[in-house]
Amino acid sequence: MGLELRQQLKLTQQLVMTPQLQQAIKLLQLSRLELLETVQQELLENPFLDETEPEVEPQETPDPREVLTEAQAEEELVRTADWENYLGEFSSTSKQALSRDSEIPEEGMSFEARLASKPSLEGHVTWQMRLSDFTEHEVAIGEVILGNIDSNGYLQASMEELTSMIQATDEEVESVLMRIQRLDPVGVAARSPQECLLVQMEILGYDDPTLVSLVRDHLEDLEKNRYKPLARKFKITMEELKDYLDTIQTLDPMPGASFSSNEPHYVSPDVFVYKYGEDFVIILNEDGMPRLQMNTFYMDSMKGAADKEKEYFQEKMRSAAWLMKSLYQRQRTLYKVVESIVGFQRGFFEEGVTKLKPLILKEVAEDIEMHESTVSRITTNKYVSTPHGIYELKFFFNSALDLNDGSQVGSESVKALIKQMIADEDTKKPLSDERIGEILKEKLDVNIARRTVAKYRSAMGIASSSKRKQYF
Repeated sequence: MGLELRQQLKLTQQLVMTPQLQQAIKLLQLSRLELLETVQQELLENPFLDETEPEVEPQETPDPREVLTEAQAEEELVRTADWENYLGEFSSTSKQALSRDSEIPEEGMSFEARLASKPSLEGHVTWQMRLSDFTEHEVAIGEVILGNIDSNGYLQASMEELTSMIQATDEEVESVLMRIQRLDPVGVAARSPQECLLVQMEILGYDDPTLVSLVRDHLEDLEKNRYKPLARKFKITMEELKDYLDTIQTLDPMPGASFSSNEPHYVSPDVFVYKYGEDFVIILNEDGMPRLQMNTFYMDSMKGAADKEKEYFQEKMRSAAWLMKSLYQRQRTLYKVVESIVGFQRGFFEEGVTKLKPLILKEVAEDIEMHESTVSRITTNKYVSTPHGIYELKFFFNSALDLNDGSQVGSESVKALIKQMIADEDTKKPLSDERIGEILKEKLDVNIARRTVAKYRSAMGIASSSKRKQYF
């Protein structure tokens, strides 16, 4: 078969993601803070975008009858006059104090500048080493040790690894390590929980042989509530064992946790849902959101611009118009999705989590006549303030469990019931997963397997019945 060149026409259809469409999709899945940053960045880069000032209500003309008389004005002056400034050096407040007040413009300082930085665990222990009689070589060894501890204060490197990082012998590293473990917080840089607790007991003077043996050799047995074999081994009563447990519980198994750098993250809701009469009112949170408009100065300047400038102006003008349209579409989509969720989950907004129904993205998408992927994006990293607390929008979408009468119940409702039952149980006779399944069958008439109860319990971070049981 010979080779030849040939021209051929072919008609095809394909979906092209324009930059504008990509921007609109990106705006849907941004959180509130990310959206504010994106809009502020666009305001800096696009000269056609301008932020409108909030409307100021016109001040009303004062009623002539309310105008102060001359006597009333003099009385008001006497009451509100700045006498400290008027009296000068005869004032009860010194000029130095007044000058110091004027030198500290606290109202103009940023929020971050008013806060002191939280000390780190490494810095706290290093500060103590430099104030103690550590030599420079020992301080260097200590800094290597502190560089290998985790957030809980435990040493993560072996002795061989530490000696390879710095020119020191095993004896020198071990000596520095023992001294660091006795600094504040006591037990820091321990290699195991047993070592951490034993160091704290040494500093506190707890030298009871039984207590030391419980911590050194039987910490796992205490964790798994194996109390009776321990009482028989040490020939003590359960009351005496309880006293030992109370003493152990006064110790800190994670000495570095108080220096953790994890700061709380505060959530700003995107939507507020309030109950007004028999209905629910949906209000979008637009606090701090800039109101955009087209810059009239650049719009007028485009008329007399050159061809290259016009091309640049038209591109920026289209970008600004598309951003404003995308923001409006985002808010409109968010409102419609929350309105649909309120309609499907009205029982939750009325009574709480126990009335949460099973719901999937497809149902909301069909209700508002949008694609399922759009609903998924608009519910990502969005929070709603409800009469029962602040929840992520994804929270309202949960799987279903079939009831015997053919209806369904949401998995989150079942989780809430399991959590409530465990909270109300007798701690000396905790409910097993099988018993919880039987109670759910009696209350909800739902057939739920024991392994499903165990899965829900583990997802909520609740221990098993054997670990929840309290013997004392």
